[in-house]
Amino acid sequence: MLRIPLNATPEQLGRLLALQNAFAKVCNVLAPVVVQTKVWNRVALHHLMYRSLRERFPELGSQMVCNAIYSVSRTSRLVYQSPKSPFCLARLGDKPLPLLRFADNCPVYFDRHTLSVSHGQLSMFTLDGRMRFALALSGTDEAKFKEKKLFEIAMSRRADGLFELSFLFGEAPGDEASPVQDEASAQALEVGGNDLPEYVLVEEAP
Repeated sequence: MLRIPLNATPEQLGRLLALQNAFAKVCNVLAPVVVQTKVWNRVALHHLMYRSLRERFPELGSQMVCNAIYSVSRTSRLVYQSPKSPFCLARLGDKPLPLLRFADNCPVYFDRHTLSVSHGQLSMFTLDGRMRFALALSGTDEAKFKEKKLFEIAMSRRADGLFELSFLFGEAPGDEASPVQDEASAQALEVGGNDLPEYVLVEEAP
């Protein structure tokens, strides 16, 4: 995992906040659908909701809508499938699924279409067009972008208000499977067991 803080100007910070807020709105539209349909497989959820989301949130563009679907699928796996989750299916039994509510500070996921790093320059999608940052990467970190498979890109807001990008790399350049993603997802739950991602509120059914 490589973490890079973004030294944003006030204007850039406002654009990042707007993107994060819009991303959370899409996630919160998807979450009730997951409860109603019990579908959180990424591909199945995409087929179910992509078109309506594109019509409802045209400003996000096609790729960011796909990334929001990925976010909900990923978080649903954490909450409903991880043995460490208090809301996993094995513990719920016949009870209805609890509703997930994504906070405004939820991570924003990117892909190679919406974020790129080249020659020390970062280019990323926002609601108002591309935004660019100069990155001070070490030679070792720069080599990771050329030599390793990039599995996941996430932008999160730290407790001090700064935004930070996380890049999750794997060792197999040709491997499109997701064991590294699943491992990282599992690590988002505390080893002790009951802590869920802080950006998600879980509302149990009455």
